[in-house]
Amino acid sequence: MADVTAKVNDNGPYVISGDVTLVDPEGNSFSWQGTAVALCRCGQSANKPFCDGAHKDANFSSEVRA
Repeated sequence: MADVTAKVNDNGPYVISGDVTLVDPEGNSFSWQGTAVALCRCGQSANKPFCDGAHKDANFSSEVRA
């Protein structure tokens, strides 16, 4: 089984890397190219669930620690 990493970036998106499938509540799969995907946390992305950098203009602030 491949390793999967979920990183919470300060004031930014979740970055998921590894061999994963992203599925919405209706069971539809999202696809992307590459080995990592950035998921929106601020709610301002025009391309949800993916991050488009809108958190910068929205002054999103979150510094989560485990």
